[in-house]
Amino acid sequence: MIEIEIEKIFPDSILPERKTSGSVGYDLFSYCPNGIEIEKGKVSFIPTGIKIAIPNGYDGEIRPRSGLSTKERLIIPNSPGTIDSDYRGEILVAILNLSETNFLVSHKMRIAQLIIRKSYVIDWIEVSSLSSSTERGEKGFGSTGLKN
Repeated sequence: MIEIEIEKIFPDSILPERKTSGSVGYDLFSYCPNGIEIEKGKVSFIPTGIKIAIPNGYDGEIRPRSGLSTKERLIIPNSPGTIDSDYRGEILVAILNLSETNFLVSHKMRIAQLIIRKSYVIDWIEVSSLSSSTERGEKGFGSTGLKN
């Protein structure tokens, strides 16, 4: 377990919540007292009313909620959205409305999931050719799928 500082921008902002003991994601809630309408085919940035201080060596991922994406056709266009460890501003969630109608995000609605992950600083080693080969090799997109 890691400890992460969190700041409520407003006294009634809702802290991220896990719904079950096995949940990886913490639900993020909107903070928009007047609601925010997302026009069909458009992206809106939904405020959460919170700031977090992710420690060095970790990052945050914002992922869509399955119910909103499958039932309402609301997705996170840059999914997963990334929160770097040096970002200290309000968490905003970009939501793209793929439905045929406008969608109203209500105040304190569950809008996304936050996952905190270990991240690594990489020391790239440039070589003239890779030292290991694999059975797959350079076969790309769809190459591991079933053959008819």
